[in-house]
Amino acid sequence: MQLPALVFGTELRRRRTEAGLSLGDLASLIHFSKGHLSKVERCEKQPSSDLAQICDTALKAEGQLSKLIAPPERDSEKPQAREPDLQIPWSLRMHVGGESDFVAFDPAALTDGTAPFDMVSWSITPARHEIPEAGLALPYFRTMFDEFRQLGQMFGPAVVAQLTIAATSALRGMTRNAPTEHRLTILRLASRFAEYTGWMAQEAGNDDATLWWTDQAVHLAAAGGDDELAAYALIRKAELALYNGDSLSTVELARRAGQQAGSGRIRGLAAQREAQGHALVGGRDECRRALDIGAELTSAVVPSDSEDPVLGSVHLPDLGAFISGWCMHELGSPAEAVTLLADGLEAIDPTARRARARYGVRLALALAHVGEIEHACAIAESVASSVALVDSATIRADLLRLSRALKRWPKNATVRQTIPLLTLGLQDNRRRPGNPV
Repeated sequence: MQLPALVFGTELRRRRTEAGLSLGDLASLIHFSKGHLSKVERCEKQPSSDLAQICDTALKAEGQLSKLIAPPERDSEKPQAREPDLQIPWSLRMHVGGESDFVAFDPAALTDGTAPFDMVSWSITPARHEIPEAGLALPYFRTMFDEFRQLGQMFGPAVVAQLTIAATSALRGMTRNAPTEHRLTILRLASRFAEYTGWMAQEAGNDDATLWWTDQAVHLAAAGGDDELAAYALIRKAELALYNGDSLSTVELARRAGQQAGSGRIRGLAAQREAQGHALVGGRDECRRALDIGAELTSAVVPSDSEDPVLGSVHLPDLGAFISGWCMHELGSPAEAVTLLADGLEAIDPTARRARARYGVRLALALAHVGEIEHACAIAESVASSVALVDSATIRADLLRLSRALKRWPKNATVRQTIPLLTLGLQDNRRRPGNPV
């Protein structure tokens, strides 16, 4: 018998005797068997911490008996917790069934060429049985999507994409155990998270990731009974072609989207994208016809409380005016672009930094091309910090054009003050390769 048990048994008998209690009296008092207490006092049985605490109270020992219980032996082979290190790399592998494997690596092993040492690992396994209350989680995920979309207006893909990817995985895993009446809704909501992740990938300048996530969104939506996202995916692919300067692919993909779409809104968004494709090559008449169609089809108020989140931009109060202004500038009519864009910037919510930066840079570019340099610089300065914060490859492309346009006035004092601010917005500080999305 270990020494702590010997000391405890002897001390328990001493204190029981001093309290005038028989072994049976103490057994009745603390609801342990007399035989069990007898073995403890004779040091034949190891006392538990629970017994020590109860005896401390019953015998008014003030914790002295508990102090005699030896602390549990430490497993010398088990790695001990280390001081928190903010530089420890994490990995979260998400499986199709909802399971996840979390691993934190020893950073020292990553630098000396040895195999990574797992400092901590955690296998996260979802319930295997059906969850009747799965529908209760849907409102929270629906609200989460709106919050993430708003977060994407304030921060870049490095922050937002990690959240949307995790949410997509969580919802995808929930479908396996969800009742049929909730499964389709969960899949459609997961598709919206995946589609937004694709948008974040595009903003990060990663076309391959954009296409991959967009395709994932289409598959999830189709499994949830929503074929409309497939048409919208063509619009997203047309946008990639647009920013790559491929007018023919932009128009072709947009037309296919319009033909495939069932809702007026998606057909309208497809027409707007087609108009942008025509504008790239100076197709003024085709562009205007497409813009008119888009304006008519997207004129309806976008619902904000639908079960499925609305596809497309929701932060530009007048998307049609922005697209028209964009097209007029590309068609060589910057004055007309200024007229279309002039009053729209202040209508955008100040917290929607991504939308304000996108709109502001386009307006400043049009102003620079009509010679309103001071006004162009003022707007550029007002959105320059937002460009760097939201880390948008698409906005950065327009910012580069604006910087080049303003440099045509090298002696202008305001331009000399503005250019360094634009330079900060043009910096891409992400490591390559190692894109977060």
